[in-house]
Amino acid sequence: MMRFLSSGESHGKGLNCIIEGFPANVEINVEEINEELSRRQKGYGRGKRMNIESDAIEVMAGIRFGKTIGSPISLYVRNKDWENWKLRMSSENIYHDPELSVKAPRPGHADLPGVIKYNQDDIRNILERASARETTTRTAVGAVAKQLLKVFGIEIYSRVASLGSVEDVTVIEKGESYWTKIRESELSMYDPEAEKKTKALIDKSKEEGDTLGGIVEVSIYNVPVGLGSHVHYDRKLDAKLAMDIMSLQAVKGFEMGAGFKTATTPGSKIHDEIVYTDGYHHKTNNAGGIEGGMSNGETIQFKAAVKPIPTLMKPLQTVDIDSKERIDACKERSDVCAVPAAGVVMENIAAFVIANAMIEKFGGDSIEEMKANYDNYMKYVEER
Repeated sequence: MMRFLSSGESHGKGLNCIIEGFPANVEINVEEINEELSRRQKGYGRGKRMNIESDAIEVMAGIRFGKTIGSPISLYVRNKDWENWKLRMSSENIYHDPELSVKAPRPGHADLPGVIKYNQDDIRNILERASARETTTRTAVGAVAKQLLKVFGIEIYSRVASLGSVEDVTVIEKGESYWTKIRESELSMYDPEAEKKTKALIDKSKEEGDTLGGIVEVSIYNVPVGLGSHVHYDRKLDAKLAMDIMSLQAVKGFEMGAGFKTATTPGSKIHDEIVYTDGYHHKTNNAGGIEGGMSNGETIQFKAAVKPIPTLMKPLQTVDIDSKERIDACKERSDVCAVPAAGVVMENIAAFVIANAMIEKFGGDSIEEMKANYDNYMKYVEER
């Protein structure tokens, strides 16, 4: 099994992670990791922080001459803004101005439960790690996982299905040209009119000091049948995707395939009929590519609801954690909208989950061993 651990604060020296259990001999292109980090920072409605940081990965261990070597992979991203924060975020026991402490928890953020849980009197000790800046490492880990999945032809894409009150058009058959158009869009939308309306909505929200959320759809192609398992609750593939996606900051809802529509549609109209033509297939994909906790060979598809960012330039009311007086919530640098960026992070979170499921299913300490097991299994599937 593969796992990773990350550390780092939003305004600290940097962020780092260690990936354990990654097979040897997988070709890793650092530029592809940096491209994913760059995509995470883009999108209409992003804040000033994106102009300060230009994230680039530093490989500290686990990769030699462009290939993994079987040992833990260590990655590091420096925070360029550290110079402006090194006194306020110092790890040394130095004098710090108590007036710089943050006392006004933001509604919708980790601020209040965090200071209570960890017995803190400065909200910055919570918000620094709770910040979505943490997703830099998750994106980097996923970008490494994507390069493993590439060996097996598995591809992952995201789109913004809706943002605020604007919905993008729904296209059932999504080919290469479709995803190229999505990648070229500042809002990861297919319809130019929907994108135009959304930009106007974002501009209006910015003027009003408000923020916007939306719904992201992720599609995972060419996943073999049989990843995950029905036999234990914690081995179900959809459950693993749900847990990891729900752990992303601001995500408040998860929907697999047709999701909540399945609760209001008769079984005769929602279950995917099975056919056999050069293998088993389904006429539709309302299950979202997973049945009984296992991939069924169809495209895996899920949606996630991303709430508006809690930091508002016209803050909501809150309570000072010392005086208990009613005051405005604190303000940090923030985006008006980060939904397209959330889609990029979800792609990479999903990549880690699927890569882990592939390693669990096909095993092997090297990519050659894993690929041999995969090829043998796929031959078996073809003969069923």
